[in-house]
Amino acid sequence: MCVKYKVPIVITSLRPPVEVVAAVHGYGGVVFHDVINIRHARKAIDQGVDGIITVCAGAGEHAGTTSPFALVKEVREIFDGTIILSWSMSRGNDALAAQAMGADLAYLGTRFIATKEANAPSAYKEMIVDSAAADIVYTNLFTGVHGSYLKGSISNAGLDPDDLPEGELRTMNFGGGGITKAKAWRDIWGAGQGVGTIDDIPSVADLVERMEAEYRDAATRLCAS
Repeated sequence: MCVKYKVPIVITSLRPPVEVVAAVHGYGGVVFHDVINIRHARKAIDQGVDGIITVCAGAGEHAGTTSPFALVKEVREIFDGTIILSWSMSRGNDALAAQAMGADLAYLGTRFIATKEANAPSAYKEMIVDSAAADIVYTNLFTGVHGSYLKGSISNAGLDPDDLPEGELRTMNFGGGGITKAKAWRDIWGAGQGVGTIDDIPSVADLVERMEAEYRDAATRLCAS
């Protein structure tokens, strides 16, 4: 379907994207690939991706454990394409910081879940607003791959978020919920550690306008210092 409709930007993750790269480049699109370490980045670069998304410690869902200060710099040393940083960001000045450390773009997910237009349950949005960084649980139980999830959603699924068993990569399953009957895609809610600075549910337009102002204010402040 992506090829049929010539989707201009395709994002891949987990597995080597060589077939996707060939298909998307065939109609002039670009492919950005999620990575959590430099080994994954090298593989994706070798297969011709146009951009690398560094999913660093504290990012939501299937995040890594590497500091963005380390991973972005390592990727930049071997790659002159687009680098996008995914990491506990929620404000415009965070995007400026991403560029300062060598990324071209900032990649925000959790912040935009807590917006009026987001197609997410209201309880999900409210839990993001009510949570702090300490309420993010990093576990591989639900899909076999480590990810960051809201502690409250794990508790609501009948599990103890402070005492979760290990999942298994060989049984990777994005539709199930591990040992619980909960559906991972529906009931276990992903979020990054940036939830601690998300305190409202604005419209996307209002959020973007606010973030632009935060970005410009931060840039002005740094230039004046």
